[in-house]
Amino acid sequence: MKILVTGAKGFVGQNLCAQLKNIRDGKAKCYGEVAVEEIFEYDIDSTAEQLDKYCREADFVFNLAGVNRPQNTEEFMEGNFGFASTLLETLEKHGNKAPVMLSSSIQATLAGRFGDSEYGRSKRAGEELFFNYSARTGARVLVYRFPNLFGKWCRPNYNSAVATFCNNIANDLPITVNDRSTELELLYIDDLVDEMIATLRGEEHHCEFEGVETVLCEGGKYCAVPTTHKVTLGEIVDLLESFKAQPQTLVVPEIPYNSFAKKLYSTYLSYLPKEKASFELKMNCDARGSFTELLRSEKCGQVSVNISKPGITKGEHWHNTKWEFFIVVSGKGLIQQRRVGSDEVLNFEVSGDKIEAVHMLPGYTHNIINLSDSEDLVTVMWANEAFDPNKPDTYFEKVEK
Repeated sequence: MKILVTGAKGFVGQNLCAQLKNIRDGKAKCYGEVAVEEIFEYDIDSTAEQLDKYCREADFVFNLAGVNRPQNTEEFMEGNFGFASTLLETLEKHGNKAPVMLSSSIQATLAGRFGDSEYGRSKRAGEELFFNYSARTGARVLVYRFPNLFGKWCRPNYNSAVATFCNNIANDLPITVNDRSTELELLYIDDLVDEMIATLRGEEHHCEFEGVETVLCEGGKYCAVPTTHKVTLGEIVDLLESFKAQPQTLVVPEIPYNSFAKKLYSTYLSYLPKEKASFELKMNCDARGSFTELLRSEKCGQVSVNISKPGITKGEHWHNTKWEFFIVVSGKGLIQQRRVGSDEVLNFEVSGDKIEAVHMLPGYTHNIINLSDSEDLVTVMWANEAFDPNKPDTYFEKVEK
């Protein structure tokens, strides 16, 4: 399949083309039977001759070209209607009835706060142009009215509040929030790209509109991405501030599968400058080696790394409720555990040559011994709760009496 993407250098175009190339190159196996042979990338610096060639050969067209922030309102109609006319005329000239997807906007509903939107009028005109083209030629036309988009590579200080907030907070720049309670409907770029690739298999989602509300339904005139997120500006800013604090708190935010927080965190990270892409961790060092906390979570404990010098024994304590995994990743050691009140010692020989996880059992005093005379013993440790100095649940007692 040869695919034409107009507006290929824009936010959506970059993300779509990158994933289409992954499919073409056999790197993305998750999309099933989608064969991408060639990708025609058309943008403002492309030539009329290139557009003519692409329209002659394309098997599918994604029309993402458009104007969002012109210098004057007349440019809305020229950019959002004028190019669409040229595209469809060129396809029709070549008798190419390839399916065509149109990137429109929720503003094209001209409902609610969008009732007087020049941008929305230009998008509505483009939609009608495509529907008329479909009726005239029989070509399959897919019109998507997108809400606010966000994700990696989105241009800040342009037409996305999320991109601006992510960029500014990541780079210690000020942001302005006039009303924290303002709610946005947001569509994540990866969800959008997945839907667009689904159209190549004829598996798009259809909908109608009740004002600005999307109502998914089979046979609907329009198309839609089924997953969006409604969040307030205040919620977005609070999440971003917690992400920014992570190098100090080490707390990984709650990011459940398919949640807005997970998608926003990935977006935020994409705006970090080089100097913030890495950060120092506090190493607690002494003659025995070091202990460094790596990550914390509010509900799932913490991860640390322990380095023991040759011949050193660490631990010799027990917990009532806290439990841990000890995972030796380098060196050779011995983990010992003894149930408090018992004399039986459980011995576990461990080595970085055979990585395994050993439970530190509640109610068992335990230690870890570096058996080497020359190598450090490196152990990744996970505890089911973050350390609380006010309630450490840690009691000294030697394993071997």
